[in-house]
Amino acid sequence: MRLRTVLATLTVGLAAVTSLTAAGPASANSSISKACSPSVSLDRFSDVLDKTTYDGTFVGNFSALAVDRDGSLAALEDRSSLFDLDPTTLQPKRAVHLADEKGADLDSEGLVIDRDGTRLITSETEPSVRRYSVDGRILDRLPVPSSLLVAPAGRATANQTFEGLTLLPGGHTLLASMEDAISGDSTGIVRFQTWTRHQGPFELSAQYGYRTDPGLGVPEVQATPDGRLLVLERGFTAGVGNTVRLYLADPRHASDTSGIENLTGQPSVRLIRKTLLTGIVTCPSLGATAKQPQPNPLLDNIEGMTITGRDHTGRLKVVLVSDDNQNPAQTTRFYYLRVRV
Repeated sequence: MRLRTVLATLTVGLAAVTSLTAAGPASANSSISKACSPSVSLDRFSDVLDKTTYDGTFVGNFSALAVDRDGSLAALEDRSSLFDLDPTTLQPKRAVHLADEKGADLDSEGLVIDRDGTRLITSETEPSVRRYSVDGRILDRLPVPSSLLVAPAGRATANQTFEGLTLLPGGHTLLASMEDAISGDSTGIVRFQTWTRHQGPFELSAQYGYRTDPGLGVPEVQATPDGRLLVLERGFTAGVGNTVRLYLADPRHASDTSGIENLTGQPSVRLIRKTLLTGIVTCPSLGATAKQPQPNPLLDNIEGMTITGRDHTGRLKVVLVSDDNQNPAQTTRFYYLRVRV
């Protein structure tokens, strides 16, 4: 979902344009604390792709990230383009245009690269989950529960549906997160839908409820190696700025809500439990500046997230990206975190 936030681009040196190791002013000053919380630290950030183009395609509007099988970073635009980025420099290597069955552009939001290299991509207008080949051909489409379709076909609100997508460890379960509540559910309780497969295609499976903080929605979710979830919650308040929080959530003991018509906080329903890891507001700004009010000038409209591996201490290496909405007053910014779970 596009949020109209305004944040200045970071002034970076020539080295930052070609290397992520010099992506912000703090790179030259190791004395600056990079801790966001006891669980999360910020290594650096990069604005190197902000307001750039590649092969005639605008580079920005990023809503999702994934690590491809060759180690490149796949970056999905919510305006129907999928980029392959060099994992070190972030420079685009390829751009593939995506479309639906009628050739129309997608409001593409969630991305998973499957074991065979196919791309699983959500669009939040229906919503849908489609499988694409590497060159952008539609292979098939997953079923979606009628209640999660956009009204009047279902009970969801346009642009408030499948934003996050992740494949759980083992590769048998796919999970999509709704951004906001559907009609009939309590405000702040969103549905996470899963599909499972064994020898054949993905089939509808369990569904879970997740309670967001007041005023926030879920733009992204990523599975950790042990089957828990990193969940981004995000919101915007005019005159104040963005709120972005990172949670660790555990769906393994939550109730299956697929047969429950209305989620209203009933005590018999176990929602996904979550633990706050950090608010991005508490991270060091590392020299970032903002052109509109922000509680931390580092903040922007963060929508995408992927786990790229572990460091030598076992912490997860996590990359976030903001969606600039192709707005000259906003920034395409990549954030490099280390997360202890």
